[in-house]
Amino acid sequence: MALPSRDAVTEFLTESHAAQSVSKIADALAVPEKKRGALLRMLDGMAQDGLLHGEGEAFRMAVKGTPHEPAAVPKAAAKATTKGKPKRGAPPPLVEKLPKRAKKALPSDFGTPMPGFNVSADKHFSKGGPPPRDLLAGRNAAGSPPRDLLAHRAASGQGNEGLAPADGTRIGVLRMNQRGFGFVESPGAKGHDVFVSQDALGGAMHGDTVRVRVIGRRPQGLEGHVDEVITRSVMRVGGIMRRKGNQAWVEPDDARVRGPIVLTSAMDTTAGEGNSGEDGDAVVAQVTRFPEDARENPEGKLVAVLGRPGVLSVETHKIVMVAGIAETHTDAAISEAELYGLEVPKEMLEGRVDLTHIPLPTIDPADARDHDDAVWVERTSDGGYKAWIAIADVSTYVRPGTLLDQEALDRGCSVYLPERAIPMLPRALSSNLCSLLPDVIRLCLCAEVTLDKNAIVQDVEMHRAFMKSAAKLTYDKVARTLEMTLEGDIDPITESYKPGLRVAEELSLKLRAHRMSRGALDFNLPEAKIIFDEEKHPVDVQKRGSDPGIKKAYQLIEELMLLANEVVAQYLTKKDVPAVYRVHLPPDAVKLERLGAMCNVLGVPFGAEDAADPKALGAFLKRVESHPQSSVLHGLLLRSMKQATYDTENQGHFGLASAAYVHFTSPIRRYPDVIVHRLVHALLQGTDPKSLRKLKTETQESAVRSSISERRAMEVERDVMNLYRCEVMRPHIGDQYEAKLNSVMGSGVFASIDSPFVDVMVRFEDLGGEGMQPDDDGLRVVSRSGDGIALGETFKVEIVDVSLTRRIVSAIRIDAPAGGGPRRPLPGARGQGFGDNQPRGQAGFGATRGRGGPPARDARNGGAAPPRRKSEGDSRAGYGAPARGGKGAAAGGGAARGSKAGGAKGPKRGR
Repeated sequence: MALPSRDAVTEFLTESHAAQSVSKIADALAVPEKKRGALLRMLDGMAQDGLLHGEGEAFRMAVKGTPHEPAAVPKAAAKATTKGKPKRGAPPPLVEKLPKRAKKALPSDFGTPMPGFNVSADKHFSKGGPPPRDLLAGRNAAGSPPRDLLAHRAASGQGNEGLAPADGTRIGVLRMNQRGFGFVESPGAKGHDVFVSQDALGGAMHGDTVRVRVIGRRPQGLEGHVDEVITRSVMRVGGIMRRKGNQAWVEPDDARVRGPIVLTSAMDTTAGEGNSGEDGDAVVAQVTRFPEDARENPEGKLVAVLGRPGVLSVETHKIVMVAGIAETHTDAAISEAELYGLEVPKEMLEGRVDLTHIPLPTIDPADARDHDDAVWVERTSDGGYKAWIAIADVSTYVRPGTLLDQEALDRGCSVYLPERAIPMLPRALSSNLCSLLPDVIRLCLCAEVTLDKNAIVQDVEMHRAFMKSAAKLTYDKVARTLEMTLEGDIDPITESYKPGLRVAEELSLKLRAHRMSRGALDFNLPEAKIIFDEEKHPVDVQKRGSDPGIKKAYQLIEELMLLANEVVAQYLTKKDVPAVYRVHLPPDAVKLERLGAMCNVLGVPFGAEDAADPKALGAFLKRVESHPQSSVLHGLLLRSMKQATYDTENQGHFGLASAAYVHFTSPIRRYPDVIVHRLVHALLQGTDPKSLRKLKTETQESAVRSSISERRAMEVERDVMNLYRCEVMRPHIGDQYEAKLNSVMGSGVFASIDSPFVDVMVRFEDLGGEGMQPDDDGLRVVSRSGDGIALGETFKVEIVDVSLTRRIVSAIRIDAPAGGGPRRPLPGARGQGFGDNQPRGQAGFGATRGRGGPPARDARNGGAAPPRRKSEGDSRAGYGAPARGGKGAAAGGGAARGSKAGGAKGPKRGR
């Protein structure tokens, strides 16, 4: 028998009117003995999500407006009154009401540009003259680097030589563990990460960039003390609102974040009618004061009250708001975009090359939301090729000094969610005037590339041009026309372009062969696609691009985009101007140790020399392509890769085996492409390259901000995708599946199911066998008797719980060896979390950290904790965060159009 649904539990406890023990709940809902351990964790999950209150070993409903009973009210809070200034950590006097609920109106500061960045008035390019100082934007008034510069460099491992601390100290990013300790990751430093105990954290929080002093050595590595917080990471926190009288606080959803967040802003007296919300509401809080030592909690104010937790729309909105991404553009930016009108005026065509005689169809996914590139390839008389790669001219509309430019710089890129996009530019530009729609005049920058019959570049001409796309084609229809697949119907319009598409296919195959021969890495890991019903509700998760023919159509366009990005990079390099390069550094040898260990276990030859250059790694990937554990090996290699970033220093792109690479082909959805376009425009109009070189500092700051924005968008896309996967799995509690183990974490494992394409969390005690624990390499989980399961092996699981708030699907193993079997956790073992949210790398360059969701916090007192500072303890087991193991920083970038292993253009930002 399957576990009861959450609704059945809710109905039973609602009728009970009192707290019920786990055994009583199990008896009432006919849960067999062997599944009571899973029921217990399901109840813990519901308490974590704010649906239940935990009372010792019993649970009751979290009734609206009924506050949790904190274990103790701190003295500072108990003594706070409405007279005078409140003590730190205590609620302030009730002096004023907060604004109306944010779900009715966004806060006034939502989506505003980052502080310290100003640009001067717009100035147009003048032929032969120097560009304006603000050509590339992004410099603050004081001329100092942005506040995130140190954090970015520390996180990416770039520029650490300029940040070199004194001997015995390091600068890095603090990653917390849910048991209260943390590790400082310094990618630019040699050796292991530095362990930091809870007492040595000072006021640092998860994700902060810190200076850590090494104070000793443990058997597992270095131990340190946080001496300084350089840059704060957490500014907004999503969580559950808690109230008790005049006190209010927020329990963070993400157990990595130190909490509770003490709300010190004035709270209105009527719960639910103002922005203060009701007990149990999902909220977003802004941190207003950070802790100063290890025993303090942060203080904050509410940004928004979103409604009851566990609702898909509420949880999606929370993720986006916590990231600080505004879903709508400001009225001023929209007005600037709309002033350009709906059509390109004739005067804007003057001085440009007329390409309207070239067909230039766009080829995109069927659900593409913008069209920023169009291509055409013809065979030359000597058997070579002539390729036109036309890219939407965004920089002509998004000019330095305008609000449009400031918003684009602040956003950095578009964000693609399963059911909608949050565009970098207002839709008047992104979906219309800059989009290369068929049969209308559009401005573009075009790379006209001449290649010989072996696809070797002979000549490149860059054009400021205008065009008229002949057709809007899709990957699936192109694949059908070129007989790459037999699925689907033949499209007459696509069929009419078949001769030209054949030539383009021929060229792309030769380009790909060149790229593979020089050592470009080709990861073959799938990505997820959400399937919706007619009412736009998610009903399934499938692997995107599973049809090999459609994948080939993706690759056709991908190779042409890669070609354009490389020839533009070479063009700018020859001019010696400070372009924004896409940089991907070689992998960290230390992180390749687990891959080497796995290869040793599987008998696959792999040595340090295989990681010395991309050609050797490419050969390794080809060797293991047909291996039964190829997906595991691909994943381990991907996790050893460094993240691609933007930089004005050309350091090459390891994953593409490219000496120089820029992003040029997607200016509608990436700000670095806009900067590159501005440089190309300036050079084509005769601007002296020497004057452009003076802008290196400004360009670098924009590059850093773009790297940070890209990472933020990737994390939002990952979190929302995980949220939708959970929504799909809610009706599947009790269903059984074959799952493949793909990562080992601090308190359990993640295993992937093929259909629906989701990952499930299985705790060690639910894997079967006594004392299940990971081995030293983290490649296998073994019991005391020696039974175990390794990465890549399959086993049967049953879904036991789904939490939208934590974005985790929980399961138990049901085919454990005889004598094993899931064991029920001991009383009081609740609240240690379902997982550690340790990131796991995804397919392709540009993947960010993993598909894991945040772990459960301690369910005692329903996850509530009294708002206190300098507390003697915390009701959660530590301040909470992921355990180490399988950190999985991904290699940067996906395909030119953002595809991962030939994936779709839409949701990705590209190599």
